[in-house]
Amino acid sequence: MRNQGRTLLTADWVVGHADGHHVLYRKGEVVFENGAIVFVGHGFSGEVAQRRDYGRALLAPGFIDLDALSDLDTTILAFDNHPSWRKGRTWPKSYMEAGPYEMYSPEELVFQKRHAFARLIRNGITTALPIASLYYREWGETTHEFAGAAQAAEELGLRVYLGPAYRTGNPYVVAPEHFELHFDEERGLKGLDEAIQFCKTFEGKADGLVRTMLAPDRIETCTARLLERTAAAGDDLDVPVRLHCAQGEFERDTVRRLHDKTSIEWLASLGFMSERTLLPHGIFVSPSRHIPGPGRDLDLVREAGAALVHCPLVSARFGDGLESFTRYRALGLRMGLGTDTSPPDMLLNLQVGLLVSRLMDRNVTTCRAEHYFDAATLGGADALGRPDLGRLAPGCRADIVVWDLASPDIGQVIDPIQTLLISATGRDVRSVVIDGRFVMEDRDIPGMDFAADAERAQKQFEGLIGRYPERTYGHPRVSEIFSSAYPVISGST
Repeated sequence: MRNQGRTLLTADWVVGHADGHHVLYRKGEVVFENGAIVFVGHGFSGEVAQRRDYGRALLAPGFIDLDALSDLDTTILAFDNHPSWRKGRTWPKSYMEAGPYEMYSPEELVFQKRHAFARLIRNGITTALPIASLYYREWGETTHEFAGAAQAAEELGLRVYLGPAYRTGNPYVVAPEHFELHFDEERGLKGLDEAIQFCKTFEGKADGLVRTMLAPDRIETCTARLLERTAAAGDDLDVPVRLHCAQGEFERDTVRRLHDKTSIEWLASLGFMSERTLLPHGIFVSPSRHIPGPGRDLDLVREAGAALVHCPLVSARFGDGLESFTRYRALGLRMGLGTDTSPPDMLLNLQVGLLVSRLMDRNVTTCRAEHYFDAATLGGADALGRPDLGRLAPGCRADIVVWDLASPDIGQVIDPIQTLLISATGRDVRSVVIDGRFVMEDRDIPGMDFAADAERAQKQFEGLIGRYPERTYGHPRVSEIFSSAYPVISGST
C-alpha cells in the first residue's frame, strides 16, 4: 500500500537524471507521491508527509532485468558437468518416445515464481521479464502458472512483464553428439494462441504493475510460421516479444542447416524484428570469431530497432561473452541486461560484464562502470519503450533502490557507482520502493519466510535432480551425471 502524501528520501548519494543521462547528487533528495517521482535534487521546499534519511547510502533507480530467472535454476547444474547431451540438458530419444511429462506439480511451479520474484527484489531488481527452463517441462509453460506469477507479483509489489513460453520443436539426442529435432507445429501454434489470450486477460493488472509479453522459446525450436504469427501478434497487442537467439553452437549450426542463414539473417528474412523485439544473447553473430566472414548481423539488428539482452554472468560461466560490449555500443545498438541464472544478482552481472569487456578489448579504458549501469537501467527502459522507468526524474515511476554504503565490507567510497562495481553485491540492497510502495525494508519483504522457502526450494530442487536419469542419454545414475568438486564422505545419521 502506498503512503498517503509526499514521501521525501535523503541519502549521501542520489542518482538523478538530467539532459538525457544519469547525474549524481551529493546529499541528495528524492520526493514521490502516488507512485510517481515529483522531485530529485537539493532543497525541496514543498510539504511532505513522511521523511526518511538513509545516511551513508545510495538512492538509485531499480534495475530492469529483461531475462529474469523465475525458477530453480538448472543452468547451475551444468557449471562443472559437461557435455550437455550427456548430462540431461538435452532429452534423449527414449524420453521423447516415452512422452515427456511435467517434472514439477502446478503448485511447485507457482511457488518457484514467488520464490524467485522475492529474490529479484532483494537484489535491487524492480522490473522483471521472467525466464525459466523448458528442459523439465512437458512442452511449454501454462496459463495457470503465469496466473499464479501475476498474483505473486501483485502481492510482492514487483513490476513484471509476463507471458508463458511456447515452441514448435525440441531437440533430442539419438547417439553420442548426434541430435535431431522433433517438431509439432500445431502444438506450438496452440501455445501461441494461449499466450495471446493471456496477454489480453492480464495486461495492465495490479494497477499497471503486471504487463505482458510474448515469449517464444529458443529460435532453433521455432518454425517460420510460429515466428511470423508471433511478430504479428506482438504488433496487434503492442507488447514486447522476446526470443533467445545467437547464443550457442547448436543453435548456429541448426539454423544454418535448416535455413541456410544465420539466426539474425533468418529473423530479418521473416520480418520478425522490430522495436518491440528483445533478443538474448547476441553472442553468435556475424562477423565474429563464432561466425567469421562478411556478415552483417549487428547491422540488421540495429536497422530493425531491436534490442539485444546481454547476460554476461551466465555467458561467462560457459566460457563465452560478447566479442566486444564496447563495439556493440559504438554501433548504436539498443542494449539491456538480463540475469538468466542464479543468483539473480544484477550487480554481479554488471561486474562480470565489465571485467569480461575489458579482457576482450585488452583495454582498461574502453568500458567504464557507468556503461553497464546505464545498460541495466536506461537500456532496459528503452528496450521496453518505457521512458518512465530506469531513471529518477520528475514524472517517472518511483522505482528506487537503497544501496547500503555504510557496511565495513564496502570499503571507501570514491564514486558510488564505481564502488558498487568494485565491491558491492546484491546483498547490499537495503530497501526497495516500487511504484511508490516500500516493498522491502531492511531486507524484509512482508509475507516472506525466506528460511522456510529456501528449505522448500532445496527439497524441490533435489526432487528434480532425482528424476534426471529418466531424461539423460543412457539413463546413468545421478552420481554419474553430476560430479562433486571433491569426494563426498558421508557421516552417520
